[in-house]
Formats: sequence, structure tokens, C-alpha cells
Amino acid sequence: MKVHYFQRYQAKENVATANTMLLLYRLYRYSPEKFFSFLKSEFFSGSFEPEIAFAMQEKSGSSVPDATIAQESFKIVVETKTFDWFYPEQLKGHLNSFGNENYKVLLTLAPELMAVDKKKDIEKQLREYGEDTGKQVVHVNTTFEGIIKAIQEVIDDNRDYEMQDILDDYEDYCSGSKLIPISDSWKIMRLLMVGTTIEFNLSHDVCYRVASESFSPHDYIGLYDKKSIRAIGKVCARIIAVETENGIKYKADYGELTEDREEIIKSAINDSDKYENYTLRKEKYMYFFVEKFYETDFKKITKGAPRRSGKRFDLTEILNTKELPDTQIIAERLKQKTWN
Repeated sequence: MKVHYFQRYQAKENVATANTMLLLYRLYRYSPEKFFSFLKSEFFSGSFEPEIAFAMQEKSGSSVPDATIAQESFKIVVETKTFDWFYPEQLKGHLNSFGNENYKVLLTLAPELMAVDKKKDIEKQLREYGEDTGKQVVHVNTTFEGIIKAIQEVIDDNRDYEMQDILDDYEDYCSGSKLIPISDSWKIMRLLMVGTTIEFNLSHDVCYRVASESFSPHDYIGLYDKKSIRAIGKVCARIIAVETENGIKYKADYGELTEDREEIIKSAINDSDKYENYTLRKEKYMYFFVEKFYETDFKKITKGAPRRSGKRFDLTEILNTKELPDTQIIAERLKQKTWN
């Protein structure tokens, strides 16, 4: 049974806020350096250095102390919404939360970015507030997915295992609570590590993972084996299946449950008997059917294999395009690309 770090089963804004703050707290406890790198990349710019600074014999006026330990002050005031329901008057009231901090940030967090006109109106109010009070407040508008991507940038997928597990669970919570729009799934490829089963996967256009694992929205599957993504396919169905005393029970999660797909699942279960310490008979599995797996060679250039299945790739960023071509063409273009 998978252990979750974040509260589920409620979509209230206070739960979303609490889970996001817990994520950031976990990042800070795991590595203050990575936490401050995240802050600087997302909320601050220029010469701001929020970390504690240690200095030897730093001149101060007419004296030179032996050493100093200092930290610039900052405050981030957060307002979370499950939709773009931000109200200028409410945000204006939040400005009373600021004091004499050197750096002040108003963070607005929602599943989608704020409407352009609303964002301009809020930032106009902040400028007027700064002129009246002398307190300059920076507005940062981001999304739950934006937070995930920013933290992913500062942690190492191959070394920061504990933090990666926490981030995966937060992403799973956000997906299940509809805090990440599924509208972006059309451009996402999810990595699945396959190894010894790759021939079966390619010949039957199917792959599988334990159904309790996290599955954030994605339209493409990339099969990973031996330092490279070897094939890519576009998902056309997801079927949950489990073997019971009364036979195999099926449930269509997406797409149609056909007789052919039932037969392929039976074949996959029988095929798993060939491998030592591996079987599809003991747990409920999610079977991902694709239109067709096209072979490719999207190489990983850093040392070691990915720690986990589930790594996501934005194909529009990798291929530098706004629209994706047919899957076969994507497979050919990926042969010319690499990843870390």
C-alpha cells in the first residue's frame, strides 16, 4: 500500500494551501540550499540572497568585528484559489500583512494562470500602494504545476530520492484534486521502465504498472530500456485488471474494453510468469494501450538509469514546436535529441 505525504479527499482551498506549504517545508528540511534556489528562481531576482551569509572581519562603520552572520529579510504572502477567483479588494487587504521586510512578495496560486487584464489591474494597485506607502510589493502569479516544475528543476532526479517521492505524491494529489488542468496532457510523454518485457510491449502495443501508482495526465508513453527511451506510443485506452478466484476482473478507466484487449491482458499476465520475482497476478494493474509503439532512440546522457517510472517530458519543448506531428514523426525526431 502506497503511503501518502499529503492529505487527500478534499478539494478545499485551505487543503491545497496546506499541502503546498507542507511541500515547501519538506523541501526546506531536505535541503535549505535547494529551497533557496527555488525561491530565487521563482520569486526573487537580481542580487537577492536569502540564505544566511557568514563573513569574516566585515567592516562596519569605524569598527571591524571578527565575524558577522546575517540574512536578508523577506516575506511571501500567499493567496490560493481552486479557480481564477482572485478579488482585487481581498488581495489589497493582504498587503496589511507586510511589515518592514526588505523583500515583499504577493503570491497568487491557482490551477491556471490569472487572466491578463486581472493581473494588470492587481499589479497597478500594487504600484499605487508602493507609491503611497514606500513599500514595494512584487506580485508572482503561478500554478500548482508551475510549483512542481520549479522544484523539479532544483532537485536531482537521480540522487534526491526522498524529495522526489514527496514531489511525486504532491503531483498525484494535485492531479487527483483537479489542480493540474488535463488540457496539457496532449503534449506530455510519460516514461515507463520496461526492461525484459520490452519485446512483449512492442509486439502487443501495451505496457502496465501497478494501478495504485501515481498517473498524472499524459497522452504519450515512452518505453525506457538501457539508457534510452526505445519507443513512443499515443495512449488510446487504459484498462484496470486484477486476477481473482473467479477470473480476471476488468474496468475501463479510459477508452473501450474490447475482447482483443482482454486477450492481450491475459497474455501479459501469462507472459509475466516467465520472469523471476515478477508477476502480474498478485495486484491490480493499469494496462496502457497505445495506437502503436514506434521505435526511437531518445538517449539519456547522464550517468545511471532514471530512479523511477513516471518522469514526464513536454514534447513541445523537446521538439521546439507548438503543434505535435504524428507519433511516427515524433519518434524519428527524438532520435536526434538527448536528455539528462
